[in-house]
Amino acid sequence: MAPDATVHLCHPFGDLSGPEALFDAAYAPLLAAMPDLERRDMIVVAGTTPQGQDWVGCMGSYMGSFLAPFLGIPPTGHLAHMRYHEFFCIKNGQVTEMQAIWDIPELMMQARAWPMAPQLGAFLNTPAPMSGDGLRLSGDGQAALDHVIAMLTDLCRYPAEGSPEVMKLDRYWHPRFNWYGPAGIGTGRGVAGFRHWHQIPFLRAMPDRKLDAMGDLMSHWIAEGDVVAETGWPNMRLTLTGGGWMGLPPSHGEVLLCSLDFWRLEDGLIRENWVLVDLLDLYRQVGVDVLARVAEFNKARNLAAVQIPDPMAEDLR
Repeated sequence: MAPDATVHLCHPFGDLSGPEALFDAAYAPLLAAMPDLERRDMIVVAGTTPQGQDWVGCMGSYMGSFLAPFLGIPPTGHLAHMRYHEFFCIKNGQVTEMQAIWDIPELMMQARAWPMAPQLGAFLNTPAPMSGDGLRLSGDGQAALDHVIAMLTDLCRYPAEGSPEVMKLDRYWHPRFNWYGPAGIGTGRGVAGFRHWHQIPFLRAMPDRKLDAMGDLMSHWIAEGDVVAETGWPNMRLTLTGGGWMGLPPSHGEVLLCSLDFWRLEDGLIRENWVLVDLLDLYRQVGVDVLARVAEFNKARNLAAVQIPDPMAEDLR
């Protein structure tokens, strides 16, 4: 990593500069909470964007024994997992920019300390690609990229241009596709799961959603074989005019979202879609400090480090 690399991390870490700041602000507290921390990459995709930048995108889970508090989240004493989507811009052999979202609410839910509305979708440890090839991608990804761009273009036609049919979901999505959303939204299966557990409440709250064609917003697109990846900081501008999404009331104010996504195609259709959104930053923008609510939520809980006895020292006879 370049000494002056630009680092964009999810809330509450924010924007940092260089590897030392990244370690001190984010990795050191995570290592203190999970001393046996492991990183489990499940997708690694690399490519050159249409603008000529080289990016690498990684999807996986940080896993370890959750033995001490992390950001005020109480430890569980058990193996815990936290999904990450991390993108790295490479120039002259070094990382010059990093954009990353860690699914911090996923840890809150495992600790039974999620202080906001229950999610609509399913909660699970997000799996690797069903194809089993997430770490050995190869091949020209242009066809897959064109498919995803066309899908998003039609997706944004609704609701402004008519009924849900204008999205042409059957043209782009596999009948059994899995949509792996962030904790707080959850996972959906097929068109029904996607629409009921994510899209309908999302668009009811923010019907003016658009993607990255907004002047000052920029997405970076790369693809290999059947996998497409996109990152942007931020890459969506919306107006929260309706209520109900994740329990939020309408604020009638503009919000900016960072969404870091991966898609995998199968037989020319999208079979899996991994999505992470910086939800804690969204709550911040509408005046809700989720971590402060966690602190209030946990006043009656023991936040001390968990001490696991040595199992070989106990007589179990």
